[in-house]
Amino acid sequence: MSKNVLGELIGILGKENVLTEKEDLINYSYDATADMPSRMPEVVVTPSTKEQIIDIVKLASKNKVSIVTRGSGTNLSGGTIPVNGGIVLSMLRFDKIVEVDPANLTATVQPGLVIQRLNESVAEHGLIYPPDPGTVATATMGGSVSECSGGLRGLKYGVTKDYIMGLEVVMPDGEVIRTGGKTVKNVSGYDLTKLFTGAEGTLGIITEIIVKLIPAPKYRRSMLAVFDDLDKAGKTIADIISNKVIPATLEIMDNVTIRTVENYSRIGLPVDAEAVLVIEVDGSIEEVVLREFETVKAICAENGAVSTKIAESDTERDAIFAARRAALPALAQVKPTTVLEDATVPRSKIPDMLKALKGIAEKYNLQIGTFGHAGDGNLHPTILTDESNTDEMERVHKAVDEIFDVAIKLGGTLSGEHGIGMAKSKYMELEFGKTGVGVMMKIKEALDPDNIMNPGKIFRRDAL
Repeated sequence: MSKNVLGELIGILGKENVLTEKEDLINYSYDATADMPSRMPEVVVTPSTKEQIIDIVKLASKNKVSIVTRGSGTNLSGGTIPVNGGIVLSMLRFDKIVEVDPANLTATVQPGLVIQRLNESVAEHGLIYPPDPGTVATATMGGSVSECSGGLRGLKYGVTKDYIMGLEVVMPDGEVIRTGGKTVKNVSGYDLTKLFTGAEGTLGIITEIIVKLIPAPKYRRSMLAVFDDLDKAGKTIADIISNKVIPATLEIMDNVTIRTVENYSRIGLPVDAEAVLVIEVDGSIEEVVLREFETVKAICAENGAVSTKIAESDTERDAIFAARRAALPALAQVKPTTVLEDATVPRSKIPDMLKALKGIAEKYNLQIGTFGHAGDGNLHPTILTDESNTDEMERVHKAVDEIFDVAIKLGGTLSGEHGIGMAKSKYMELEFGKTGVGVMMKIKEALDPDNIMNPGKIFRRDAL
């Protein structure tokens, strides 16, 4: 990057908002994804207005300098690593709730807003924003939209793309477009809102987001079901869904995860269990919630649950959910490197995927803890390893290849909520074929012909 470009960035933002010192840049050379190469950007900028972003983009476009837009960096696909150096554009100053509109059940927010703050704000109106990623207390709205994140409520309520009604986007040439809006129905033209949701910052920079809100459910019942066999837990998941009960939450933790979480947080989990299910049923009609909960309890018993712990208070319910949310930080303490994957299969194939993961761990002599959103087929096999151990890492890479191969053969997908980024780009043809990937690349090339928006993500770097 030339000194002239740096000088112009300082002119746009002020020197205090342009970071160039190594000790600052190194913090933006990686994200939360393990086993990824790091690369320092040449500069980090922190704009506070849309006009500043427009000027930055026009400057980058003119000089063919890449831009990586970044929120909190909690993503798990290598999506915010600046593989070409260039500019990292931090959106953390875009952290405002522009409007909460209860009459239209919408909120308009800036991309740097932490998701939990949105939920706290809309709660006073009796509303919720359903997407609930595990990092809800730190993840930003812009990152969540760009990765199309999911979360613990995905089974019943869906993922981020189901709640994005409109966007404001700065395009790679500096022009600004608005997509969608507050209307419940909007079928005009191509669905550009969906196009930018999940695009991982490769098509433009999101500067404003209109989200759909829903009434908060009045009633809920929660439980922890304990199993001495992983297959029994898997069958329970399939049976609950086939009985037409759709819990708000249906999560699984295997024995490796249970033991690790208990060691980490000391909350009384049964360390000898092969699996536990965290289940919550909610709704606006109490008798329906109670009836569905009784159905879930009966299915757990029929499938051999060793015991069930019913949450009798909000405190007990929060303790159960805290155990699930502790899964990743607990596993991350076991070994220096935590390779967390995101393979997703049709719900009916959960038992098959659980068996396959167990077999893959044995085949490659690896410690794999599996947890995740089992009710919607989204599992997080987590390989506990050490990237300094070359031999073990070779086995890790083979195991990951096999995990995605199995998931696709079972009719699944590469990602249920983490995105593709760098980590999974080499598998894209496995799911979409050469022609499908080619269509996506044509869209990318049409909107970003100079490949300045988050290059090296989604598609293999040598493909662009």
